Amino acid sequence: MRISVIGCGYLGAVHAACMAKLGHEVVGVDVDERRIAELQEGRAPFFEPGLAELLEEVLVSGRLKFSSNPSDIKGAQVHFLCVGTPQRKGEYAADLRHLDAAFSGLLDSVEPGNVIVGKSTVPVGTAARLAERLQERHPDAVLAWNPEFLREGFAVKDTLHPDRFVYGVPSGDAGAGAAAMLDGVYAAALAEGTQRFITDYATAELVKTAANSFLATKISFINAMAEVCDAAGADVTLLADAIGADERIGRKFLNAGIGFGGGCLPKDIRAFMARAGELGADQALTFLREVDDINVRRRIRVVELTRTLVGGSLLGKRITVLGAAFKPDSDDVRDSPALSIAAQLQLQGADVTVTDPQALSNARGRFPELTFEPDLDAALEKADALLLLTEWDEYRELSPTAAGAVVRHRNILDGRNVLDAAQWRSAGWNYQGIGRP
Repeated sequence: MRISVIGCGYLGAVHAACMAKLGHEVVGVDVDERRIAELQEGRAPFFEPGLAELLEEVLVSGRLKFSSNPSDIKGAQVHFLCVGTPQRKGEYAADLRHLDAAFSGLLDSVEPGNVIVGKSTVPVGTAARLAERLQERHPDAVLAWNPEFLREGFAVKDTLHPDRFVYGVPSGDAGAGAAAMLDGVYAAALAEGTQRFITDYATAELVKTAANSFLATKISFINAMAEVCDAAGADVTLLADAIGADERIGRKFLNAGIGFGGGCLPKDIRAFMARAGELGADQALTFLREVDDINVRRRIRVVELTRTLVGGSLLGKRITVLGAAFKPDSDDVRDSPALSIAAQLQLQGADVTVTDPQALSNARGRFPELTFEPDLDAALEKADALLLLTEWDEYRELSPTAAGAVVRHRNILDGRNVLDAAQWRSAGWNYQGIGRP
């Protein structure tokens, strides 16, 4: 099929490359000419495992091209809207200006029978509003909403082999035709047995925000339990194992630590609360405010634990932060708890050095006042404390003996509870976990 992808940021670039991998003829369009030039040369403008290799493969095949010219989308049968919806400055609500602008530009190129497919995470009611605009200009085209469920670090796999599809479509023949068109786009995954849910617009929009809110709640729940475990002398890791064995609960996302970050969960739960308030259903989501507060509180708690770890004062202490990205296998530093903690430590007088395998360039752009060191050995030298805040494999596998030979004092805070506490303590380290005695 002939497909256009409007917006070639994280979501759009991955989606375009994967659609070409599936055999479709794809054009990716974005107003950022520098980004388009990088993508057309086969260079991913962000780190995502497997994406660079995939780009090279599908660009050589001729099935994928990138352009900054909006008219290049003419001739496509399906148009995917993959524009970002960040949090508005000073508010909880989502900023839809870029999405609305992209949609307005798209209307000039829509042709009879086209299907416009929204993939962006949006407040409920957005699809219905855009569908009305589409019908006014092009009554022979149809809008569908097909939310994405990508995990950074696994985005290529999640696009090619997703665990479900959700199609939000209008009722009647128009909706059936749009669903059939999407079935053609995703034929390979559907043939593998991937679940498909056909819903109305509002339900499709809510599936994504509800899923992210549930995951955020689960993370904040176990972090709240970590606070109780600290007070009671219990072990939150064993607690999570025990309650996670209950199939009604499950073990995934029950890992206590420094909290969640990134460009999705924090802004999505806040936008969900804001939209619920607009709809008069704000009381239904008041618990999400506490979920958000618990998450932010984890960062303050790590600063307090670090102060205790180094003897009661941060002044002049050399602290090495292992990790800048909000999660491993990514260079995304949006709302990164690791960088937030590093900045707070520096404000309180510590000499902070941050290291990360992929995210230092992005981190430097957001926190230029911090010191960044790409070389791990150099970052460890003469440190008074190490803080493992992003669980990259190279930090998980760090030798306590080798690290102990270069630091000034053997203090380590395992902010992700991924290290073997006994191994580090036996090597002479003062080990501190999260919610672990």
